[in-house]
Amino acid sequence: MMKFALACVLSAIYYPLLGLCLVLFQPIQWLALKLGGYRAHKLSVDYLNLSLLACLRVLGTRIRFDNPYPLPSDAPLIVVANHQSMYDIPPLSWFFRAHHPKFVAKQELGRYIPSVSFNLRHGGSVLIDRQDPRQSLRAITSFGKSLENSRHCAVIFPEGTRGRSGKAQSFTENGLKMLTRNAPSAYVVPVTINNAWQLQQYGIFPLGIGVHLSLQVHQPIPASSVSFRELFERVEATISGSIR
Repeated sequence: MMKFALACVLSAIYYPLLGLCLVLFQPIQWLALKLGGYRAHKLSVDYLNLSLLACLRVLGTRIRFDNPYPLPSDAPLIVVANHQSMYDIPPLSWFFRAHHPKFVAKQELGRYIPSVSFNLRHGGSVLIDRQDPRQSLRAITSFGKSLENSRHCAVIFPEGTRGRSGKAQSFTENGLKMLTRNAPSAYVVPVTINNAWQLQQYGIFPLGIGVHLSLQVHQPIPASSVSFRELFERVEATISGSIR
């Protein structure tokens, strides 16, 4: 009971800070994009994500990023991760910031969320309609082609939706298949996220406190080095096998 009560108090502090951060960075992003173009906007998003991580400190959240493998800097990256909560996003965005991460996201996220929706619409990510497979495949195809040209980083969650516990759901292959087909020089980077779900173990309120969130980066795989079936199965087994 004491821990739950403390979680209520700290969550009541966290949410206003989160809201303030999102509201403040909306005009900052707009100004950066209008006055400085892509690079200025990207820098503003970096600071947004750093601020979001700082807000999580209020809850006693600790984040560990294990990356024992050098990541190519001259080729596109396709980061494939399990999806445990919305709190997966800021750590991935921050730790892959040097590679300009862009997300494959459902179109609903492109509306109504200060700062987040603006970045998804204007920062190079792709918004898909999960009820319209044709639109989704066209959008991801175009996204993959732009990724091949820009040498940036795509982030995709092949579970499709957030898990409510640490257990991985089955991966779907279409998104990753279209990305690798249209960005053949890319390296696929499996990432296992652990314990992010604990932040929402009680639901939206209160949030979990003292969570040790970790992101484990696995060895990058050249997309063209193996068949897609072998690539897909290896990536799913690697991520799922590292969830604890």
